[in-house]
Amino acid sequence: MKLSDLHVRKNGDLARVVATVHFEEKNEPAREIFIETEATFADDLAAHPHAFTVGCLIPALYFGERRLILEEAICPRLKEGLETVMAIMHHWTAGAFRPLTLEAPLLKNVLYADRTRRAAIFLSGGMDSLAALKLLKDNYAPSHPAYPNDALLVHGFDIGGVFERGAKYHVFERAKAAMAPVAADAGLTLVPVYTNIRHLCDDRDLWLNQFFGAVLAAVAHALAPRIDLAWLASSYDIPHLHPCGSHPLLDPEYGSHDLTIRHRDAGLSRMEKLRIVAGWETAFQNFRVCLANVPDKLNCGRCEKCVRTMLELEALGLLDKTRAFADDAVDPAWLDAFRITIRVREPFYEELIAPLRRRGRNDLAEKIEKKLTERD
Repeated sequence: MKLSDLHVRKNGDLARVVATVHFEEKNEPAREIFIETEATFADDLAAHPHAFTVGCLIPALYFGERRLILEEAICPRLKEGLETVMAIMHHWTAGAFRPLTLEAPLLKNVLYADRTRRAAIFLSGGMDSLAALKLLKDNYAPSHPAYPNDALLVHGFDIGGVFERGAKYHVFERAKAAMAPVAADAGLTLVPVYTNIRHLCDDRDLWLNQFFGAVLAAVAHALAPRIDLAWLASSYDIPHLHPCGSHPLLDPEYGSHDLTIRHRDAGLSRMEKLRIVAGWETAFQNFRVCLANVPDKLNCGRCEKCVRTMLELEALGLLDKTRAFADDAVDPAWLDAFRITIRVREPFYEELIAPLRRRGRNDLAEKIEKKLTERD
């Protein structure tokens, strides 16, 4: 795989950084990938080789490319990190992902030494990122250099990530509207970012198990003229770690000397995170966990992610305290629409059984127990 023609260009009211991807082993035409943001932040967006190297590495491994080549120089720290990432991927895939050769000159100097930069956090609107922001808000003074000044909300993941489902910009606008008061309450600037890097390979398992953390890191590198630290919330806690696109072994390795990436809060369970978010009223009334992207609601209340979150809130006695869901109680029949024994979801449900029984919801506890016995 070769990356070429890295440049910045205008795209209507947006500023876009672009690279062309040429496949060497895969019989496919060259593809253009991009990362873009609003013109307000144009001076902080760079056609950084780090962004596209990180963003393309996992698809290159997936397609069996033997090398990743570019003419622009990359940080030796990043090169070492990506070699570690490739070793992890080789192990996770039982040898299916063979490490490739990174062919790029190495930077001899530090970048952005003459710029005052800031910390940022990826803010999807889900419980993981909101809990991370609440803890930063509570534990760091706004004057601390690690306190985030920016909240990065990315289009091209759960919204606009699956090509066949369309871009759904109206859903993204709704997510922006929900996160705007949250960011404002924490004193952050909300920075919307758009990317099509996921479309290099639309395989869902690859995205979830190996890829999405790298694309978050790619976005951060594209904004490296503005930020020097990116906070990334954990997806799973330590007892339930497994191969995942965002992982405490992976995420820091996508950083460079100029950009630190921190994976945080792997010591917290999902229920602990919900309690943290419930203690922040602005976030608790505006969270967004839904993956269905329905036209008229922030959270549909019926997809697996919504129902699981509602069950968690029901177990904590908090479901009727938020307007993020239209319903104040969960019907056991809603669980019939999906399986709960895929993608390491079982622990999320297992920890709900006892607190639901304590709250007198034996019907829900029994339904979960029954669903946990279902296997392919």
